[in-house]
Amino acid sequence: MLWQPALPDRYLRMSDEDLAAGIAARKAQLGDRLLVLGHHYQQDDVVRHADLTGDSLKLSQMAAAESERRGSEFLVFCGVHFMAETADVLTPDDVKVILPDLSAGCSMADMAQYDDAIAAWDAIAAAVKDSKTRVVPITYVNSSAAIKAFVGSKGGACCTSSNASQVFDWALKGGDEPLAKGEVVKILFLPDQHLGRNTAKRKGFVTEPDATARKPAQTAVWDPRQEHGGLTPQQVRDAAVLLWAGHCSVHRMFRPEHVDEVKAQFSDEAGITVIVHPECAQEVVDAADMSGSTEHIIRVIEEAPAGTRWAVGTEIHLVKRLADAAAARGVFVRILSSCQCLCTTMYRIDPPHLLWTLDSLAEGRVVNQVRVHPEARAWARSALERMLRNSSPTSAVKNPRREATAAIPAPASFVD
Repeated sequence: MLWQPALPDRYLRMSDEDLAAGIAARKAQLGDRLLVLGHHYQQDDVVRHADLTGDSLKLSQMAAAESERRGSEFLVFCGVHFMAETADVLTPDDVKVILPDLSAGCSMADMAQYDDAIAAWDAIAAAVKDSKTRVVPITYVNSSAAIKAFVGSKGGACCTSSNASQVFDWALKGGDEPLAKGEVVKILFLPDQHLGRNTAKRKGFVTEPDATARKPAQTAVWDPRQEHGGLTPQQVRDAAVLLWAGHCSVHRMFRPEHVDEVKAQFSDEAGITVIVHPECAQEVVDAADMSGSTEHIIRVIEEAPAGTRWAVGTEIHLVKRLADAAAARGVFVRILSSCQCLCTTMYRIDPPHLLWTLDSLAEGRVVNQVRVHPEARAWARSALERMLRNSSPTSAVKNPRREATAAIPAPASFVD
């Protein structure tokens, strides 16, 4: 997490109305020179000022196209640090990407550090040295530019929660280089173990030991806090998929008992459908009716028939906005759990920080610019481009144990 200087007191003393009016005035003054981006998990008093909203990668892609169309000089990203980095990777050098509060980080992205990834790579390579094993790294886009660059430099690719399955398929074929005779692939998946595990299970890998069928797990968790990742060389060799010990602090809060509780509460004939994000733990995804990316969840709710009821396992501010809009169409939406499932680091970007940023730009000062080193930028872009070349829009995952759930088309975009 980076250090953010304290704001001048006047911003902290302003009323909500004055802050909103000030932001609107500065946006009008800066015009097309400025593009404000708002992530879906942001609070309403920030999202209201966004020119574009979406998930991290989709938002960066849209911003790259829109800033070129408008001739924008400044992208103010109301998200977290890794998202601003991705926007910098995908936009021209003359576009300045700004994060209103530099301390707005992502705990999951912070769980995978570049030096730890290099150490893991060397240890894994040593463990498989005398075998015909190719290690292909994949990183979720919710990772730092340094990790994206590491993966890109090692022949790997990024993925989103909607195309992780397709990127797995690409990796299992050897990535960009065909496999030699007898060669096998081992995937190193960073930084979210849950998306990695859920994707591995979807691809048919055994993710938990099956004593009845005498099948060992084909996944293992690499914990960078432990010596050699907490695994023996034999465990490294035996695992088809090595999962980095990272997680999303928001989605980790959902538990399988939350699914059981909401199903029991709505046990009448109408029932309720549970849809969760694949950053949730495997046991939650298994218990739910459906799982899918944030954009897919949005599309599912927007297209839900009147009279249906939904429990959604993702960030609370997004769920509240979905619920408010759905209620007008006769669709009931609630969050899966009453726990405070919110992204606290993202909320460090608030109206005072946003206004301070825009005031600074209007006065000719660029503050909090996020810049990725040119070499890291090139390798990170390589990892992103491999993803885009080897995947296409995908649908959410229907849980086969929930036969009553209707399949709904996915949006035609790459989403997180």
